[in-house]
Amino acid sequence: MMLSVFSGLPLISPLGAASAALAAAPWVTAPLVLAARLRSTPRLDDIDPAATIAAPTPRVSIVLPARNEAVHIAACIRSIRASTWPDLELVVVDDHSTDGTGALAHEAAAGDPRVKIVDAPDLPAGWFGKQWACQSGAAHATGSLLLLTDADTRHAPDLVGRMVRMRERRGAELLSVAGHQEMGTVWERAVQPSVFTLILTRYGGADAIERATNPRDVVANGQCFMMSRRVYDAIGGHEAVRGYVAEDVMMAQAIQARGDRVSLALGIGQLSTRMYDGLGSLMKGWGKNMYAGGRHAMWWGAIGQRLYPLFLLSFPLGVLMPFVALVWCAVAMATGGAVIGAVSAALLLWSALTSAAILVSFALANWLNGDPIRRALLAPLGGAIVLAICVSAIARGNNVRWKDRGYVSK
Repeated sequence: MMLSVFSGLPLISPLGAASAALAAAPWVTAPLVLAARLRSTPRLDDIDPAATIAAPTPRVSIVLPARNEAVHIAACIRSIRASTWPDLELVVVDDHSTDGTGALAHEAAAGDPRVKIVDAPDLPAGWFGKQWACQSGAAHATGSLLLLTDADTRHAPDLVGRMVRMRERRGAELLSVAGHQEMGTVWERAVQPSVFTLILTRYGGADAIERATNPRDVVANGQCFMMSRRVYDAIGGHEAVRGYVAEDVMMAQAIQARGDRVSLALGIGQLSTRMYDGLGSLMKGWGKNMYAGGRHAMWWGAIGQRLYPLFLLSFPLGVLMPFVALVWCAVAMATGGAVIGAVSAALLLWSALTSAAILVSFALANWLNGDPIRRALLAPLGGAIVLAICVSAIARGNNVRWKDRGYVSK
């Protein structure tokens, strides 16, 4: 017996329908898994505002590395200076900027005694610039808690207080925050949800990260994370991760390997970031991390490292294939081709189910970020761009170029 769900569509056998549904199952279940993981992840909004100013109030030293950040540095410093945390210091490290970042930082500091602006010493061999700037900044920090952040972030006044209390609540040594991602161009709106969906698929939410027994199963968001000075020194500070492009992930792994807990919180209302401002910066930014950094998240040791390129390509291909198949089936039907038969009917059903599931996943990612869910329609474009980024990153291997410096990542 043959079935046709809609009039005018090709007939499909029960076996074909079952096969298509089974093949679509990984995509169809993905939104449910993502929703469950997000539900398990705490929000900084869950912290009672009164608790953010309750004793004890340890000193928090914010370390802000900055290299050629003239576009961002003033707004970032001003947002941090507006913090309501009572015992705070900010150490800004000017990493040999050539665009006036240092002067703009001094102007934004406006004589605030809580702000220190220092120059990074010359970069030693074997160090990435950001790690060296962070290590140099930590040397000037006096707080018992360190908060590492990026110049392209904007902090709400209650961010620090909520992070301190959430870290206590979760019993975490390292707590990182996933904030609102600002996206001003169509390229950002297409690519950013793709990448963050990939990261969430790989690592899961806070519960999965906290329960991890393998260091490779933890992650941190280098845009904003907090840890104790005691443990920072115990792992060797940024020297322990000096040669890795994804220093935040490697630091989280080092902390988990000690037996300390790593956790994550959502802070959509407390932290915002404009990572990239167009297609070119997206390609460069994610290109430096996709292969050289991401391969350290693979299981199975050396074998996993060799298989990593296949794993990396599978995600964008998995996003693209259903839409390509759906378009192919639609064109074939529109042209009355003879290819529409039992096999292609099953392909049509599979591509329709999986395309719909992908759109739901991307709608969920946009909803979480506070963006219109209609942007999920950019998923095929995002998949295509991420595929190009991955291919380019694999071709470059461990060779990384960022902020006019060349590195070879471990």
